[in-house]
Amino acid sequence: MSDEAQARVGKRLDDVAKILAGALVAVAGIMTALGLTSDIVFVALNNESWPIYVASLCAILAIVCSIVALLIRPTPRGILWETIVLILGVIFYMASLSVAVVGASKAAGGNGRPTITDVELRGHRSDLTLSFTVRAHGVDTWAAVEVYADAVDQDMDPLDERIDFYSSYLRPDDKGVVKQRVSSPITVPAEAWGVEIGAVAAGGSQDCESLTERGPACVTIQLPPTTRR
Repeated sequence: MSDEAQARVGKRLDDVAKILAGALVAVAGIMTALGLTSDIVFVALNNESWPIYVASLCAILAIVCSIVALLIRPTPRGILWETIVLILGVIFYMASLSVAVVGASKAAGGNGRPTITDVELRGHRSDLTLSFTVRAHGVDTWAAVEVYADAVDQDMDPLDERIDFYSSYLRPDDKGVVKQRVSSPITVPAEAWGVEIGAVAAGGSQDCESLTERGPACVTIQLPPTTRR
């Protein structure tokens, strides 16, 4: 191969290497375009979502291959090795893009684990108003988060499992998000020790002490003898 031909081939391979050098940025752009925001990434990492790790690793390997290719001298043997390294880089690059799509899809589905915040109990014991906020991300569009509130005794057992102060099924918006501020008047039985609030993900466990991925959110408030405004 002539020096001029080697230079042309080397130039083309260097261009490919420079493109692969931006693999991580490209993968991040694809994931962002698919709705995989930083908040969802942190949730996915917290839930040990393997596609996020694999996509990042493949993108980094593609960058490493591109850097190695740029450092190879454009000799006949060097061009052969540069070609091999760049083929590996392209494979890692395509793998990172493919896994990024899977990761975006998996993170968008999420696990729908709900949270309960801003809990307030106002009024007298005979005329109480219970308020709280329910949030959940990554809820499937066909699913719902079941929310309830009932009276419990000192053992945290419901006084009457057939009757709840409050009960609803909250459906997500088009982004899979549930966010609802609930405010409801309640009448507490005289033998009640407290009020329990629960939010259960679709298909998830209803056991408040469950350590499963789709475990519920539970809050228990001890009732004082009297509650003033």
